[in-house]
Amino acid sequence: MYNTVEVEKSGRTPELVEALCAVWEGAVRATHDFLPAGEVERIGAMVPQAIAGVPTLLVCTRDGEPVGFLGMDGAFIEMLFVAAACRGQGIGRSLVERATADYGATEVSVNEQNPQAVGFYERMGFTTYRRTDTDSEGAPYPLLFMRR
Repeated sequence: MYNTVEVEKSGRTPELVEALCAVWEGAVRATHDFLPAGEVERIGAMVPQAIAGVPTLLVCTRDGEPVGFLGMDGAFIEMLFVAAACRGQGIGRSLVERATADYGATEVSVNEQNPQAVGFYERMGFTTYRRTDTDSEGAPYPLLFMRR
């Protein structure tokens, strides 16, 4: 049903990055209702570089099209996004399971204001060990740091 494929840095074509940016935007609009107007666009401008630069990138495809992706740096999950139309279908779970089993993922940070994501990671066995009042850019979006 789903194929999870590791995409090496050299395989990150502009077409793939563009498709993953579309997945990112749809996912953020579906789950990050705490972001004020214009913030998705501001953050979105940084997403192509983040996708291109993350050391490990796992992509879940359906019929050859990306429907979810997970980026890691070492044991830290830097990003996980699933296409809005595909939420609740096991894509995020399969990506996290692959990341933990095959790549040693043990930590993640998640927006505290996104309770669906917090609950997802808790169901995946992660627990909060630290909280910040701002995100990594200093914006007022509290982060929960979780580990498994």
